[in-house]
Amino acid sequence: MMIKTKTASSTLESICAHADHPKGDPYGSHVMPLYQTSTFGFKNAEAGRKFFAGEEGGASHGYSRLGNPTVQRVEETFSQLETFDSEFEAETLLFGSGMAAMTTTLMAVGAGRRILAQEVLYGCTSQFLQEDAESLNISVTHVDPNDLLAVEQALETYPDIEMIYLESVANPTMRVNDLQAISRMAKNHGAIVMVDNTFATPYHLRPLKHGADIVAYSTTKYLSGHGTVVGGSITAKEGIFDEYHLPTFRKNMGGIAGPFDAWLTLMGIKTFPLRMKKHNENAVDVARFLNEHPAVEKVWYPGLPSHSDHQIATELLENGYGGVLSFELKGGYDAGVKMMDSVEFCTLAVSLGTIDTLIQHPASMTHSVVKPEVRLKTGITDGLIRLSVGTENVSDIIEDLEQAMN
Repeated sequence: MMIKTKTASSTLESICAHADHPKGDPYGSHVMPLYQTSTFGFKNAEAGRKFFAGEEGGASHGYSRLGNPTVQRVEETFSQLETFDSEFEAETLLFGSGMAAMTTTLMAVGAGRRILAQEVLYGCTSQFLQEDAESLNISVTHVDPNDLLAVEQALETYPDIEMIYLESVANPTMRVNDLQAISRMAKNHGAIVMVDNTFATPYHLRPLKHGADIVAYSTTKYLSGHGTVVGGSITAKEGIFDEYHLPTFRKNMGGIAGPFDAWLTLMGIKTFPLRMKKHNENAVDVARFLNEHPAVEKVWYPGLPSHSDHQIATELLENGYGGVLSFELKGGYDAGVKMMDSVEFCTLAVSLGTIDTLIQHPASMTHSVVKPEVRLKTGITDGLIRLSVGTENVSDIIEDLEQAMN
């Protein structure tokens, strides 16, 4: 069942604290039960008929690929996180991975149309748009969204652009887009805007409030927070799902999240604001340390005044600048690999948003699937390191980075 939610609560902290509370549980459970079932029984044939026909008065659930009570509770919560203190309503769909959320939406919206996509994107998203989209009848034009004139020119050159696809904070270059300006341009040309908000999270940014139409997440990251879940979601303003038949696409492509992953996400979201506060505090300290280190060429963190998008990030983001940063080592590819082999306290691993600090080398890991010329053009250099700063004692993180670089 697709959920449309407009919440009366006005604080992110309260929504998260009550995320796992069930509604109307017959046993009075304080925590949302895990409905680990593939199918649901019907009271009678008429209840089943109404369910599959989408009519009122039928069963609430019939088969977990179509919807599940535990999954539904996550969808309600995510809709609330994007709409509290707003005048619009939103709908959410939960998926089995972030890429399932992204590609399902891109195919539903982009088939037979054109997508204007940001140049710097997560490696698999970039690969999908550059290598798979054309065979799926999706036209793709890439643009640097930090160049607003280039965005406007692309919209005028290609009147068939249906959607602009952005990352609120680019992975892994940490560029920040002027979401409000781009959303205004899109509306003037009849296009919608989709934002991957995985890095910023609702703690720092709620894109729908700034003009976007769809916000997507890899829930694997901060929203779950403990490295135990692979998941994704899309939340859209009312009417978007019906216009592009997104629930039908998810149903037929089979990408819905499993109930256990959904339940673990509920457990994680309870501490989400507390975790984000500490991630942000530690990231600021680590960024300042790296910015002064002689082995570092440049630090990409929106919270530093030296960051090219510091001003727009300060205007757009709330509660700080996030827990992820990138930095470029002076020694290039070899220096990056050597540092990866030298860390002891930080975990050498892809992904981000876990309690502990994760470090990785995009050129040899997450973005190795991107063509080298494309990677270098978009600023993903051979010596670039991406760091997901954890919630440990920050002095332990800094000490490990120091010894690894030395």
